[in-house]
Amino acid sequence: MDAILYVNRTGCSWRQLPHDLPKWETVYWYFEVWNESGVTDRIHDALRARDRGGRDPMASAGMVDAQAVKGADTVGTNTRGWDGAKRVNGRKRHLVTDTLGLLVVVLVTAGSVQDRDGGRQVLARAKTAMPSMVVVWADGGYAGKLVAWVDTHCRIALDIVRKPKGQGEFAVLPHRWVIERTLSWLMRCRRLDHDYERLPAHSEAFIKWAMIGLMTRRLAPTPGRRPGVPRVGWLRSAPRLTP
Repeated sequence: MDAILYVNRTGCSWRQLPHDLPKWETVYWYFEVWNESGVTDRIHDALRARDRGGRDPMASAGMVDAQAVKGADTVGTNTRGWDGAKRVNGRKRHLVTDTLGLLVVVLVTAGSVQDRDGGRQVLARAKTAMPSMVVVWADGGYAGKLVAWVDTHCRIALDIVRKPKGQGEFAVLPHRWVIERTLSWLMRCRRLDHDYERLPAHSEAFIKWAMIGLMTRRLAPTPGRRPGVPRVGWLRSAPRLTP
């Protein structure tokens, strides 16, 4: 696990793992097998239940949003696309979180996929993963026919949070800031500042591992160290490397 978290945090390639960690072939094998067999999901969900601080593990409300990131050369043309709104050629991450900003589900698509189209898939996943969810807040990009579709097929009330009329300056909007904070948490991991993965499923896995690392540091912080700050110096000074 430490080796997977190292790759995610530093952005190094598998082959550049330090010699004091297991062989990269072994680490990659576990990364792939755990993802395909659902072990990664079980680790993530168990930590999320503990990190909810005594609240019901099955949340009744959440947020949905999307984040477009540039795709590296390792991302094939069949799984990448142009996001005209963000002017990014790469992939798009569709996330649903609970009201604490903890990840419920994630879907990675080509950047050309509209938020509404990705929203259908990720909200359907969210309802399957957390049947208790009945209301989800979203921005204006999810308005329109999607609201009725989600209500009919997922039994979720999609509440659109819009900017107040006449607002010209930045302001924190109710509910939406929570998932925006989650997206900023993910960008602490250098592996996630771009999308380097050949398979979208591996991109989704690294997002889950980013949250696993975050929740682990919260639940078992190192004495004298602020949660979220890297344990050792090499995480601060590690070079930005591509796979």
